[in-house]
Amino acid sequence: MIFRQLIHISVFCLFLIPNLVFAQQQDSVQITHANWNKTEIKKGVTWYQGHFENLFNAVQEINWVEIDLRKYHKNIHIAAEPSKLIPTSSFAEQNQALVAINASFFDMKNGGSVDYLKVNNQILSESKEKPNARANAVFSIAKKKLSIQANNQENTENSKAASIMVAGPLLLQDAQYVELAKNAFNDNRHPRTAIGISTKHKLILMVVDGRSNMANGMNLKELSQVLKWIGAKDAMNLDGGGSSTLYIMGIGNNSIVNYPSDNKKFDHEGQRPVANIIYLK
Repeated sequence: MIFRQLIHISVFCLFLIPNLVFAQQQDSVQITHANWNKTEIKKGVTWYQGHFENLFNAVQEINWVEIDLRKYHKNIHIAAEPSKLIPTSSFAEQNQALVAINASFFDMKNGGSVDYLKVNNQILSESKEKPNARANAVFSIAKKKLSIQANNQENTENSKAASIMVAGPLLLQDAQYVELAKNAFNDNRHPRTAIGISTKHKLILMVVDGRSNMANGMNLKELSQVLKWIGAKDAMNLDGGGSSTLYIMGIGNNSIVNYPSDNKKFDHEGQRPVANIIYLK
């Protein structure tokens, strides 16, 4: 009886594993060979938009901006409010941003980041004694470079970088996938916001839409794969869900190019007020 069960399991695996590998190959080909709608915002700053009817067996809407850090390293900033929430577009307009995305996790009642945050050498939020388990990544803006690293004291309190933001989970490090915990936040599909740094010294700001029959969203494994397939070597997740917003100055009626889901409509109007953004000036 046991031998017969083992035979059935072996036969099942022989069929299942090749199909899974083939599906992943098909997904990667879709991304790497996609006919992205490309718009040059300015020299060295390109906006990519793609709609996929069957990516990861789902409908997907992806928007991302690639920024040449060799030209614009000094133009990347963080803007934050310590005790109130405002929409990404308002943050962007106040700071004369060309491109902006929502950033780290925040207190939805009182405002402000819930994890360590330093902006222009001013600490706006301290590290917690019991940190959020998903906030295991650090985005840093230093004088000579930008980096995405693991969250530890060396990369936060002891770092000399002018601006430091803790969020996560960490998705890619040195072009390798970071192991993700099994939980609903990581495994379920949601709108997502992410930031990455490519092997070609490009900054990637990405938003994946979700919670719609026009865009199903991604789990974090899928998000990690897309980021790696477009060239990211280091990458981290940011606050997603109804917060996910990508702003590009002058595009459309309100400069929001994705479909924020906080109004439960597939339009450009559903921004959720947030506590901070990452932006290009």
